[in-house]
This record gives sequence, structure tokens and C-alpha cells, in this order.
Amino acid sequence: MSGRPCLFLDRDGVINRERGEHTWRPADFEVLPDVADALVHARDAGFALVVITNQSGIGLGLYGHEEVQALHEVLARELATAGVRLDGIYYCPHHPSGGRCLCRKPGSLLLERAIARHGIDPARSIMIGDRERDVQAAEAAGVRGVIVESNAALMNTVKRELRTA
Repeated sequence: MSGRPCLFLDRDGVINRERGEHTWRPADFEVLPDVADALVHARDAGFALVVITNQSGIGLGLYGHEEVQALHEVLARELATAGVRLDGIYYCPHHPSGGRCLCRKPGSLLLERAIARHGIDPARSIMIGDRERDVQAAEAAGVRGVIVESNAALMNTVKRELRTA
């Protein structure tokens, strides 16, 4: 029996506005306009919804796990108003200056954890990101990677990619 498909999403630049600097304060966190509708569309099509994000600001000492968790609670509350619940949010706290880790994209460990934990079929899943490392991480986990422009509308991409999944 194969698992269910998943829409994996990068956070900064795909779900919320990429500001060109680390985002950890709720005041700086802006969910992009059509994200909730795009996620409802994917959920209605039977896709699990999982966020995979690098949060190297933790490794740099700019903020901690508590700030990331608080921001993800803000995201969960905002999506809940549209009837969307994420199946998971996975993040890498490491900065590349601390050495290579397996969980930082382009590493695939976070996707692999989500695949195992949520019974996901990687062959029927998609990862949408705004950087080449998002696509590399997806492909290393057997997931099709799709690159989008930072801060672009998400709905058209989701509709197009779910048709081909």
C-alpha cells in the first residue's frame, strides 16, 4: 500500500514574505495573500501539507527555538481561520558555518522524517520552494521539486502541479 501524496512547502518566500533577512518576529511575519486558498485546494485534493524550512538564525544566535515555535503558532492560527491545518513543520536550526548537517536543505533528512512520520508517498509528492536547494532536497528524497519566484502567488503553481502529480 502506498502512502498519501504531500505538498511540501518552503517557508520564507513561499508561505510568508521573504524580506531579505531572518524572519522570527511576529511583527515581521506576513503570510502571502493566496497561500491559505492554495493550501485548501491541495488539502481538498488529498494532499498532506508539510513545511520544510532552514532557520539558520538559530545557529547564528539571532533567535531561539522558542521564537521559531511562536512564529509557527502564529502561522497555524492564521491558516486555521481559513480551515487549514498543517500536518507538520520541520526546520533545521543549523548555520552552514557550523559544518555540514543532514537536515539543512539541500540535505533531505527533514523531508525523509516527514515521509516516514506521515506515511507519505514521495513519488506522488511535490516540494515548492524558491531556491535551488529546495529542489535538490526534494529530489534527494524522491519528491518532485518545483521552484517558484520568491513572494509569488502560490495558487496557480499549486493547481498546475497537482494536475500533473
